[in-house]
Amino acid sequence: MERSGVSRRALGALALGGAAMGLSGCEGPGETDLNPKSRQFPKDFVWGVATAAFQTEGSQTADGRGPSVWDLFEKVPGHVKDGSDATVATDSYRRFQEDVDLIAGASLDAYRFSISWSRVLPAGEGAVNAAGLDHYSRLVDALLAKGVTPYATLFHWDLPQGLQDKGGWKNRDTAQRLADYAHAVVERLGDRLKNYIVLNEAAVHAVFGHVLGEHAPGLKDDKLLGPVIHHMNLGQGLAMQALRAGGKDLKVGTTMALQPCRPAGGPWAIWNRLASDGLDALWNGAWLDPLFKGTYPKAMDDFLVGVVRDGDLANIRQPVDFLGVNYYAPAYVRLDLNAPGKIAQAAPPKGAELDAFGRHIDPSGLFEVLNRVRRDYGAPPMLVTENGCSDPFGPGPGILDDQFRITYLRRHLQAVLAAREAGCDVRGYFEWTLIDNFEWDLGYTSKFGLVAMDRATGVRTPKASYRWFKALAESGVLAS
Repeated sequence: MERSGVSRRALGALALGGAAMGLSGCEGPGETDLNPKSRQFPKDFVWGVATAAFQTEGSQTADGRGPSVWDLFEKVPGHVKDGSDATVATDSYRRFQEDVDLIAGASLDAYRFSISWSRVLPAGEGAVNAAGLDHYSRLVDALLAKGVTPYATLFHWDLPQGLQDKGGWKNRDTAQRLADYAHAVVERLGDRLKNYIVLNEAAVHAVFGHVLGEHAPGLKDDKLLGPVIHHMNLGQGLAMQALRAGGKDLKVGTTMALQPCRPAGGPWAIWNRLASDGLDALWNGAWLDPLFKGTYPKAMDDFLVGVVRDGDLANIRQPVDFLGVNYYAPAYVRLDLNAPGKIAQAAPPKGAELDAFGRHIDPSGLFEVLNRVRRDYGAPPMLVTENGCSDPFGPGPGILDDQFRITYLRRHLQAVLAAREAGCDVRGYFEWTLIDNFEWDLGYTSKFGLVAMDRATGVRTPKASYRWFKALAESGVLAS
């Protein structure tokens, strides 16, 4: 059976075996933009790009790195759309200075990268691998030398296989291991690395890795949802405490994949509204509520029986210096009594503008999630830590004259300005991503980069969107 092509940015959540994704680009008829009164971003607004270690670094066995769950998952036939792997990726482990030069050359303020847990602790626990930390020390120094502020994500889905062999996130002990890892990082780098993001898109990892089986570790067991969600939340809280205990003058936050969950047929489709509310509790509330309120949504009760212990919610509810928000598209949901969880993916509204994944391109959804955080969770400072779009899927090189990407970014940045005008404390925007890279289960068929790369030579070539983003970062004015 042909795989659906669903990836972390095609968020069909609990719809097992959803419909095949479309192959369009990032623009088309229809507008759902908000129109801000001003096109000017503040002078201290942070402009950056975001990447992930497994998608870019390559060098999977260099300097004592241990295997991660993705090392094993990518090698199973059928798991990656084009049969490729990330053993080279963008070769950023060896060519990080070229990446830093590209970031600085675009006049960007910040670089969000992730640290490979299994480079620091090859088995996920035990003795620290100094050579692995030395690499990130060199990267941090290279960024600072160019005036670029480093933002480090500690966990971007690449759990060390040694911990997975002991149960992974099902095992409560993994939460403490994340805290130990955070301590090792801040102890070595905390004198220079001041901005930390603990988890990246934990909802995606929980659902796509443990229920749908489309991501590593490739499990298909909905009974894992409660333990995995809770232990990731707990680990996040313990890691935040470890970071603050080990470093001074830090900014500590986390990044969530927030999306509006909309009932097929609109808000008056009552049965589908039940399904969309259930997905919202799992996808958004199960992460936001514990962090900001110290509770779980009631819809999570059955999943969490016997999982939550005394004191856990106090450990999870940690102060954050910022919340990272990743946004790509809303989810459309319908009630399906025959589907696991009775929640199934629905098609976007007829005539909706679709991206390469078949998702609704809707900048108003970004406004919606930012405003929800403002309204419901105490208006914390926020960073848009990922937003971007892919070329149409295919094996060839990236499109250099990518006007569709410029249009996409401009429209979503209009939504950011509108959210700021509505009172949302949005302080920065990180485009996904710097260079066309290994896009998880889609391999190299999906390309999100501002920069194209020749996979045979590693040569990087900036696209039109790179030059557009550079001009925006320099002026702070979003041209019409």
